[in-house]
Amino acid sequence: MKKLIILVIAIFAFSYAKSQNNLVQFSGVVVSADSLYPIPFTSIMVHNSARGTVSDYYGFFTFVAYEKDTIVFSAIGYRKVKFIIPDSLEDGRYSLIQVLKRDTIALPTIDIYPWPTREQFKTSFLNLDLPDNDLTRAQRNIDPANLPKNAGGADPYMSYKYSMAQQQSRLYYAGQAQQISLLNPLAWAKFVDAWRSGAFKNKDKN
Repeated sequence: MKKLIILVIAIFAFSYAKSQNNLVQFSGVVVSADSLYPIPFTSIMVHNSARGTVSDYYGFFTFVAYEKDTIVFSAIGYRKVKFIIPDSLEDGRYSLIQVLKRDTIALPTIDIYPWPTREQFKTSFLNLDLPDNDLTRAQRNIDPANLPKNAGGADPYMSYKYSMAQQQSRLYYAGQAQQISLLNPLAWAKFVDAWRSGAFKNKDKN
């Protein structure tokens, strides 16, 4: 008799628990509040439990939870948000678009030095032994006589004109094949006329 009573109580308890916590297919997308872009790899966990999942690259997630579960959304750089799954769902499914706000944290400034103290840094800097070849190369590069050559030897205005001419040429031939002067009959005619008139003769030999 006692076993029968225990069995009946267990059945009623299980039925009551099942009616109170029905399984829910919980799905949704996690987006940012300022841009509405998806937030990938967001942690979606049931509060005070090890159940949950992580959103994919597009912010989508889906997992099985219970009604009235408290879901915690957390991502690096965003504020945590809690959401309670409603109860009395008819189809056992619930979809959600969860918006997370950015959480900006101002950290104190940290100065990192390769030496423990300023005195050790000063001593090491003053006693720094530079290779002769590096020092000679640096002095040669900053020599005023070599600066025009190192800069390319071109006048800034001429460089600008050359760049504009190149851009104009590209725009002129945009969408078509560039003309080849070697096959231009007018250019060949001018060359023949100049050759016949003796324009290519060396005047110093005359």
